[in-house]
Amino acid sequence: MKILMIDDDKKLCRLVADYLDPMGYEVSVAHNGVQGLEKAREGGFHAVILDVMMPQMDGFEVLKHLRRESDIPVLMLTARGEETDRIVGLEMGADDYLPKTFSSRELLARLRAVTRRYKASQYKAETAAKDDMLIFGELQIDKNARTVRLNEKTLNLTPIEYDLLANLADAAGRVLTRDQLLDTVTGRNYEVFDRSIDVHISSLRRKLGEEPRKPRFIRTVRSAGYLFITGKDASL
Repeated sequence: MKILMIDDDKKLCRLVADYLDPMGYEVSVAHNGVQGLEKAREGGFHAVILDVMMPQMDGFEVLKHLRRESDIPVLMLTARGEETDRIVGLEMGADDYLPKTFSSRELLARLRAVTRRYKASQYKAETAAKDDMLIFGELQIDKNARTVRLNEKTLNLTPIEYDLLANLADAAGRVLTRDQLLDTVTGRNYEVFDRSIDVHISSLRRKLGEEPRKPRFIRTVRSAGYLFITGKDASL
């Protein structure tokens, strides 16, 4: 794991690097704010240890720039230990704060905590992004943007058609009755009735380029409803 330490205290930087190295951390060092910001912008770091009092650009200014460009975890250090400094740093986006009287074990514990929280938030964001995108071969449904792409082309679907497709795709491999589909589009100020679902499905199929006898995506299940076809359903 790569850590960037921005601190004008060269001795402290060396001590921290020597302590963290056997713990699996690779520490890069910058001894003023300007140099530190330049290194941070190169990327590849998992966390930043940032001193408050430095020449050329103090830690608060560095933090302000970092937060405009990145959400990398930042652990701030201060020799003064004043409550005002801690509050300002945290409100500006620092993830944690340590006075320079810290022990090596406390530094390691806090560093592990901020990087763990960052990894967890990244995982949640990535999972949410995946959950918001449904992909079935050449068909892509973006639930955030409410758009559908087929063979790299955006389809011009009506709001009802989009909702029907998204809900069928969410239940891929499972038959949804007309009543269930009706429930998914009611409450959106649409005028939809039981049998009109069939009309909207028919229009949706045309836009998907479906062949009536060989549907690729939406199959009619007689006396039951509609099924979004997955790979294993295609041969049924």
